[in-house]
Amino acid sequence: MGNEVDPTLLASELRLVLGHLMRRLRAEHRFSLSQGAVLGRLDREGSRSIGDLALSERVRPQSMAQTVADLEADGLIARRPDPADGRRTLLELTEQGLRTLEADRSQREGWLAGAISQDLSRAERQLLVRATELLRRLSESSADAPSADALQGARVPRGANDPRPAAHTRDRAGASVPPVDQ
Repeated sequence: MGNEVDPTLLASELRLVLGHLMRRLRAEHRFSLSQGAVLGRLDREGSRSIGDLALSERVRPQSMAQTVADLEADGLIARRPDPADGRRTLLELTEQGLRTLEADRSQREGWLAGAISQDLSRAERQLLVRATELLRRLSESSADAPSADALQGARVPRGANDPRPAAHTRDRAGASVPPVDQ
């Protein structure tokens, strides 16, 4: 079938496109990606423990603890005892955290909303609505995959069926080195 889509190539292209979009959104963002995710989750879902946040964001509790410490030092979140279990501590947005998050969202969403309205046709905007649902399903997928921490630094070699040209690399002096034919 000529219309069959190779999931591996689609996944690679999707990863690249989403990476570009995320970098563009981060340029509009006051926070790191992990800090923004924590603030947004606390705003949407209410108080959570560090362990709950780590599980939701698929990071190690130690990584989440550092993110939380940075946000707490900036006065954007606060700790309080869990009323149901005094041994646990819950995190919540402070008033300053909520104001800062809302201002940040307004700036980021303003850019994205402007780009959507100016650069996409009505039909493309409708398609984007459907694509957003598919992306949400993918983000919530429980398909077996290594965690983000396990993948950090890992690189997947390009296969022989990859139609993209191999990228140039850099030598120790920083000079561009063309790819080696395999």
